[in-house]
Amino acid sequence: MTFLKTKKLKNKLKGIVKTGGRNNKGKIVSFHIGGAHKKLYRQISFQKIPVNCIVESINIDPNRTAFLAKLFSLSLKKHFYTLASSQLQKGHKFNCLKSSQLRLGSKAFLVKLPIGSKIHSISTNLRPNRSISQRAAGTFGQIVKKTLKNTLIRFSSGKLVVLDKLTFGFLGSVSNEGFQDKRVKNAGYSRRFGVKPTTRGVAMNPVDHPHGGGEGKSSGGRPSVTPWARPAHSKKN
Repeated sequence: MTFLKTKKLKNKLKGIVKTGGRNNKGKIVSFHIGGAHKKLYRQISFQKIPVNCIVESINIDPNRTAFLAKLFSLSLKKHFYTLASSQLQKGHKFNCLKSSQLRLGSKAFLVKLPIGSKIHSISTNLRPNRSISQRAAGTFGQIVKKTLKNTLIRFSSGKLVVLDKLTFGFLGSVSNEGFQDKRVKNAGYSRRFGVKPTTRGVAMNPVDHPHGGGEGKSSGGRPSVTPWARPAHSKKN
């Protein structure tokens, strides 16, 4: 997929305050976070997508694994950002919430979709812009069963969830399915994304990790545990 340089929607951009994985006292509470290239947050519309839309461009979002679709509303004459469905292209037109004109990327209530449909960006309750599931690259949910009031959805993880029939989703799977096959070429590649190196427990001091300390190289001297002495591996049956 090729990406052309397009103008960003300034009213949909927002600055991000970096924490470096530290809390309000300056203590590291999330490991391996820090650095990263400076970037702006793109605000995405899930609930407020208008009925008649046309895709102006497909853009890369530095904050997400999936691609963004820049939409233009033919009725409101406004621009929006939303998650791009797989195989969505520039110039694609679709009507949302109309069951007779549903196409790839269209937003629709679950009650209007047939069994077996693939959907993403699923609202798991009736609150607007809350609890949106299946947003990562390549993920989707599939409608397994429908009743008078509810719909049974199978997520990409295999989890089965019962949702209200008036919750919504977007037709298709999330774009950028090959993201998990992306190869990290060098250490600097990770650092530009804000991922710091992982230090082994045996290379630390005893005060920092249960595996730390000892003279020379050691194996830790005990079954693998987390920095908080919890078992790192599940028990064998």
